[in-house]
Amino acid sequence: MTTIFEGAPPALQPDQPEEAAALSRLHARLETDAAASDLLDVAYRTVDTPVGALLLAATREGLVRLAFEREDFDTVLEALAARVSPRLLASPARLDAAARQVDEYFAGTRRTFDVPLDWRLTKGFRRTVLEHLAGIGYGVTESYTQVAAATGSPRAVRAVGTACATNPLPIVVPCHRVLRSDGSLGGYLGGLDAKRVLLGLEAAA
Repeated sequence: MTTIFEGAPPALQPDQPEEAAALSRLHARLETDAAASDLLDVAYRTVDTPVGALLLAATREGLVRLAFEREDFDTVLEALAARVSPRLLASPARLDAAARQVDEYFAGTRRTFDVPLDWRLTKGFRRTVLEHLAGIGYGVTESYTQVAAATGSPRAVRAVGTACATNPLPIVVPCHRVLRSDGSLGGYLGGLDAKRVLLGLEAAA
């Protein structure tokens, strides 16, 4: 089944306001019909934030992916189509609650996220690590070594780093709160500038 992406294909991009409005109505109807017919497995939308645009994607179980623009949204959507379901569609309303909480977090009025999560994109030790990260408090940091010890595998420091680097739900599952033992930033999927912004936001609260 063909993956459904937002907007018209390049050859059909509207060049008149009337065409744009018609395509918008068509997309809205497609979204409604897909949901009513139980054909929509993955809904997605984007939100603008101080660290750039973010892609949010959710299944019926919950938020399954949060991606930074530097990951390339088309690539992320293609991976979701392959790993979760090809029946995906831009459906902003389905992600209103998650988008609102992301906005509140960056506004400094939210310290914890309260949205259901779909963990299917991670498993084994990586999931164990991410579930631990979900419990690291706002404004608190731990080292990769501390996380390894807390998850029962004190020698698995490198594996902890890999789990953070492949976290499908950054920010909501706060891998940005994990630092090197010397206090330096280490790596970050969203880039070190984004990690600095997130840590600075929480430190200022």
